[in-house]
Amino acid sequence: MKKYKYSFFNDYSEGAHPLILQALSETNLIQATGYGLDSYSASAKEKILQQLRTDSDIFFVSGGTQANLICLSSMLRPFEAVICASSGHIAVHEAGAIEATGHKVITVPSKNGKLSKDLIAEVVLTHQDEHMVKPKAVFISNSTEVGTHYKLQEIEELSDYCKINNLYLYLDGARLASGLATDDSDLKLSNIATLTDIFYIGGTKNGALLGEAIVINNPHLKSEFFRVIKQRGGLLAKGKILGIQFDVLFTNNLYFELGKKANLHAKYLTTGLKDLGVSFLTDSNTNQIFPILSNTIIESLQKDYGFYIWEKVDMDTSAIRLVTSWATTDESVKMFLDDLKRLVN
Repeated sequence: MKKYKYSFFNDYSEGAHPLILQALSETNLIQATGYGLDSYSASAKEKILQQLRTDSDIFFVSGGTQANLICLSSMLRPFEAVICASSGHIAVHEAGAIEATGHKVITVPSKNGKLSKDLIAEVVLTHQDEHMVKPKAVFISNSTEVGTHYKLQEIEELSDYCKINNLYLYLDGARLASGLATDDSDLKLSNIATLTDIFYIGGTKNGALLGEAIVINNPHLKSEFFRVIKQRGGLLAKGKILGIQFDVLFTNNLYFELGKKANLHAKYLTTGLKDLGVSFLTDSNTNQIFPILSNTIIESLQKDYGFYIWEKVDMDTSAIRLVTSWATTDESVKMFLDDLKRLVN
C-alpha cells in the first residue's frame, strides 16, 4: 500500500480506541462462555438497552455486510424484495450479497441518499403483479452513503408508511454514531428502536476493532435469530471479543463522543474547503464530505493523500470523498488544507 501523509479513504484504517485495547488486554486470559453468551456481552446488551428503552433483542456480529445479509434474509420470504436508494450500500458495495440470498434489491434514484414515503410508494404501486417480486423491506442508512442524515420526522414518516403498507423498516447503522452526532440531529437511539423493525449499531467505523450490534425491535422477527446467525456464518465462538468492545463503547457515552469527534474534524475540513471557494456534491454534516475539485488538483493531492474519487461532475471536475474518524488529528486536517491552498493559489 502506498504511504500517504494521511489517508482519508475511510474511518476504519486505525485499530481500536485505547480503552477497548486495554479492556481486551485485561480480559485476555479470563475464560468466558462462547458464542456471545458471556458476561461481557450481557453487560454490553444491558447498557445498550438502557439507551434504547425497549425490550429489543441484541446480537453481535463481526461486520456490516454480514449484518445486512443476516437481517434482510431473515425477514424476507423467497419471492420478497428490499427497496433502497440507488446509492445504498447493499446495492453498490456488497458484491451482490443480498441477491446471493435470493432476494432482489429494488433501487430508486435519490440525490441525497435518503428515501421518502413517496419514493417507496412508487415502487410499491408498480409491483402489484403476482408475477413480480413483492416489496417487503425498506433499507435506509444513517448516516447515508453520501454523508447525509435523517431527521426524526423523516424516519417517523417512513415508519408510518411501512406499518400501513405491511413493510419492514431496516436501518443500516454502520455510521450511526456520526449520524446521531450532527449539530442539527434530533434523532436518538430510543427513537430508532421504536420506529424500525431491525437496525444495527456500527462499531467497526466508530472505534472498535470490529463488530456491529444487531437490534431486533419487532417481536415477530426475534424467533430463532440465533440459528439464523449461526447458519449464515456470523456466530463467533469467541463472542466475548465483540461484547467487550461494545461494553466499553457504551460506558460513559464513549460511543457518542467518538461520533462527535469524527464529525468535528469533518466540519473543520468543510470550513477550510469553503474558505478556499470549494463547492460540494452533497450537503453533509457527518464525517463523510464530498468536495468538488478540478481533476488536475485531485491528481496532485493523490500523490500525498489517500481518498476516493467518488463521482465525475464534468469533463474538468470530480467529487472526491474525504472521511474522518475518531482518530483523525487537527494536524492532519490542517496539513491537507495547507497543501490544497498552495495548489488552489
